[in-house]
Amino acid sequence: MTHAIGLTPAQIGKIAERIDRPVVLVGLMGVGKSTVGRRLAAMLQTDFVDVDDEIERAADRTVSEIFDAHGEAYFRDGERRVIARLMDEAHGVIATGGGAFVDPETRALIVERAIAVWLDCDIDTLVERTARRDNRPLLQQGNPREILTELKDKRGAAYAEAQIHVVTDNGPHAQTAQRILEAIDTWL
Repeated sequence: MTHAIGLTPAQIGKIAERIDRPVVLVGLMGVGKSTVGRRLAAMLQTDFVDVDDEIERAADRTVSEIFDAHGEAYFRDGERRVIARLMDEAHGVIATGGGAFVDPETRALIVERAIAVWLDCDIDTLVERTARRDNRPLLQQGNPREILTELKDKRGAAYAEAQIHVVTDNGPHAQTAQRILEAIDTWL
């Protein structure tokens, strides 16, 4: 297994020993929560779970289908219950959907019981990454750049309540995971 340049496996192990609750990744769609989360979990030698995957498995429907059939409020309520369950199950790294942390109850739950890490990046990168898949319900309602810009403006204050803020770029995921570990180490 390859580790990010800069932190040795021993240093990563020492950071991992100090982490006493789940690391929950928050941020806009396309910022890399799932991809970076898998890498981070591997570095910490813990498990990774994606909230949207868990919701889809539990509901036996896609996130888009749930949004279409019941609306965002219904979805957010179920999402909060799934996040609480995943934290109760003591998963190591949890990636949330882009809007999860915007919900005040969900945000309070995560900040109280986890280490919230806000992954952030520029709009150009988000547009390019989200264009790769067509399963983003909120982007199917207009111009993706305008929607992502509006979401970033609207959600920024909520995301800023995360204990840790890491800016990502188009560099290797291992580099972003290392920056997260360094930030957690400093925060702890």
